[in-house]
Amino acid sequence: MGRSVLLLALALGLMTGCASRSSRTAPAPREEPAGKGSGTYLGEGLASFYGPGLHGRKTANGERFDQEAMTAAHRTARFGTCVQVVNMENGRSVKVRVNDRGPFKAGRIIDVSKGAARKLGMLEKGLARVRLYRCAEPVSVFSVPDPPLPG
Repeated sequence: MGRSVLLLALALGLMTGCASRSSRTAPAPREEPAGKGSGTYLGEGLASFYGPGLHGRKTANGERFDQEAMTAAHRTARFGTCVQVVNMENGRSVKVRVNDRGPFKAGRIIDVSKGAARKLGMLEKGLARVRLYRCAEPVSVFSVPDPPLPG
Protein backbone atom coordinates (compact mmCIF):
# COMPACT_ATOMS: atom_id res chain seq x y z
CA MET A 1 0.00 0.00 0.00
CA GLY A 2 2.72 2.49 0.99
CA ARG A 3 4.73 1.67 -2.10
CA SER A 4 1.78 2.27 -4.46
CA VAL A 5 1.06 5.64 -2.80
CA LEU A 6 4.70 6.60 -3.27
CA LEU A 7 4.60 5.58 -6.94
CA LEU A 8 1.35 7.49 -7.46
CA ALA A 9 2.85 10.62 -5.84
CA LEU A 10 5.97 10.28 -7.99
CA ALA A 11 3.89 9.91 -11.17
CA LEU A 12 1.78 12.97 -10.30
CA GLY A 13 4.91 14.97 -9.58
CA LEU A 14 6.40 14.06 -12.94
CA MET A 15 3.19 14.97 -14.77
CA THR A 16 2.90 18.37 -13.10
CA GLY A 17 6.53 19.06 -13.89
CA CYS A 18 5.70 18.66 -17.57
CA ALA A 19 2.67 20.95 -17.40
CA SER A 20 2.91 24.47 -18.78
CA ARG A 21 3.56 27.27 -16.32
CA SER A 22 0.88 29.63 -17.51
CA SER A 23 -2.39 29.32 -19.31
CA ARG A 24 -1.91 32.80 -20.81
CA THR A 25 0.02 32.99 -24.02
CA ALA A 26 1.48 36.09 -25.57
CA PRO A 27 -0.52 37.43 -28.50
CA ALA A 28 0.97 36.79 -31.89
CA PRO A 29 2.56 39.86 -33.47
CA ARG A 30 0.18 41.55 -35.86
CA GLU A 31 0.59 44.11 -38.55
CA GLU A 32 -0.86 47.58 -38.12
CA PRO A 33 -3.73 48.40 -40.50
CA ALA A 34 -2.56 49.51 -43.93
CA GLY A 35 -1.87 53.18 -44.40
CA LYS A 36 -0.44 53.88 -40.94
CA GLY A 37 3.17 53.59 -42.11
CA SER A 38 4.64 51.32 -39.50
CA GLY A 39 5.29 47.65 -38.91
CA THR A 40 4.78 44.85 -36.46
CA TYR A 41 2.56 45.39 -33.44
CA LEU A 42 4.65 44.99 -30.26
CA GLY A 43 2.10 45.60 -27.53
CA GLU A 44 -0.08 47.98 -25.63
CA GLY A 45 0.19 49.36 -22.11
CA LEU A 46 1.32 52.27 -19.99
CA ALA A 47 4.26 54.44 -20.97
CA SER A 48 6.15 56.66 -18.58
CA PHE A 49 9.06 59.00 -19.13
CA TYR A 50 12.40 59.49 -17.48
CA GLY A 51 14.92 62.22 -17.82
CA PRO A 52 16.19 64.88 -15.41
CA GLY A 53 17.73 62.59 -12.78
CA LEU A 54 19.43 60.36 -15.34
CA HIS A 55 20.56 62.92 -17.93
CA GLY A 56 24.22 62.29 -18.83
CA ARG A 57 24.42 58.88 -17.18
CA LYS A 58 25.28 55.76 -19.15
CA THR A 59 22.40 53.71 -20.53
CA ALA A 60 22.37 49.92 -20.72
CA ASN A 61 23.94 50.01 -24.19
CA GLY A 62 26.81 52.22 -22.94
CA GLU A 63 25.88 55.57 -24.49
CA ARG A 64 25.14 58.69 -22.46
CA PHE A 65 21.46 59.35 -21.82
CA ASP A 66 20.17 62.55 -23.42
CA GLN A 67 16.74 63.39 -22.04
CA GLU A 68 15.88 65.41 -25.18
CA ALA A 69 16.83 62.66 -27.67
CA MET A 70 14.15 60.40 -29.15
CA THR A 71 15.15 57.30 -27.18
CA ALA A 72 13.47 54.77 -24.91
CA ALA A 73 13.95 51.93 -22.49
CA HIS A 74 12.28 48.59 -23.29
CA ARG A 75 12.61 45.26 -21.53
CA THR A 76 13.22 43.01 -24.53
CA ALA A 77 13.65 44.99 -27.78
CA ARG A 78 17.19 44.89 -29.19
CA PHE A 79 19.29 48.00 -28.76
CA GLY A 80 18.95 50.19 -31.81
CA THR A 81 15.42 49.01 -32.58
CA CYS A 82 13.16 51.77 -33.86
CA VAL A 83 9.79 51.72 -32.08
CA GLN A 84 6.80 53.87 -32.99
CA VAL A 85 4.94 54.86 -29.82
CA VAL A 86 1.31 55.93 -30.32
CA ASN A 87 -0.47 57.77 -27.50
CA MET A 88 -3.96 56.27 -27.51
CA GLU A 89 -5.38 59.21 -25.56
CA ASN A 90 -4.57 61.93 -28.12
CA GLY A 91 -3.37 60.11 -31.27
CA ARG A 92 0.13 61.62 -31.21
CA SER A 93 3.04 59.38 -32.12
CA VAL A 94 6.81 59.45 -32.06
CA LYS A 95 9.59 57.16 -33.26
CA VAL A 96 12.20 56.31 -30.65
CA ARG A 97 15.38 54.24 -30.64
CA VAL A 98 15.78 51.66 -27.86
CA ASN A 99 19.03 52.30 -26.00
CA ASP A 100 18.19 51.26 -22.44
CA ARG A 101 16.45 48.57 -20.38
CA GLY A 102 13.27 49.08 -18.42
CA PRO A 103 10.74 50.06 -17.30
CA PHE A 104 11.09 48.33 -13.97
CA LYS A 105 7.67 49.27 -12.60
CA ALA A 106 4.90 46.68 -12.99
CA GLY A 107 2.29 47.46 -15.60
CA ARG A 108 4.49 49.68 -17.76
CA ILE A 109 5.55 48.70 -21.26
CA ILE A 110 8.07 51.43 -22.20
CA ASP A 111 9.94 54.39 -20.70
CA VAL A 112 10.48 57.21 -23.17
CA SER A 113 12.85 60.16 -22.89
CA LYS A 114 11.52 63.54 -21.79
CA GLY A 115 11.79 64.82 -25.37
CA ALA A 116 9.70 61.93 -26.68
CA ALA A 117 7.18 62.41 -23.85
CA ARG A 118 6.82 66.05 -24.88
CA LYS A 119 6.02 65.05 -28.48
CA LEU A 120 3.53 62.47 -27.20
CA GLY A 121 1.82 65.11 -25.05
CA MET A 122 2.30 63.20 -21.80
CA LEU A 123 4.63 65.46 -19.82
CA GLU A 124 1.94 66.84 -17.55
CA LYS A 125 0.34 63.50 -16.63
CA GLY A 126 3.59 61.54 -16.65
CA LEU A 127 1.87 58.39 -17.94
CA ALA A 128 -0.05 57.53 -21.10
CA ARG A 129 -1.75 54.47 -22.55
CA VAL A 130 0.21 53.62 -25.70
CA ARG A 131 0.54 51.12 -28.51
CA LEU A 132 3.97 50.08 -29.74
CA TYR A 133 4.93 49.15 -33.29
CA ARG A 134 8.29 48.23 -34.75
CA CYS A 135 9.15 50.89 -37.32
CA ALA A 136 8.79 49.82 -40.93
CA GLU A 137 12.02 51.56 -41.93
CA PRO A 138 15.45 51.23 -40.29
CA VAL A 139 16.67 53.69 -37.70
CA SER A 140 17.81 57.02 -39.13
CA VAL A 141 21.53 57.69 -39.03
CA PHE A 142 20.65 60.94 -37.24
CA SER A 143 19.38 59.04 -34.20
CA VAL A 144 22.49 56.90 -33.77
CA PRO A 145 25.15 58.44 -31.50
CA ASP A 146 28.48 59.46 -32.95
CA PRO A 147 31.33 57.04 -32.21
CA PRO A 148 33.76 58.18 -29.52
CA LEU A 149 36.74 60.18 -30.71
CA PRO A 150 40.15 58.50 -30.46
CA GLY A 151 42.53 59.64 -27.80
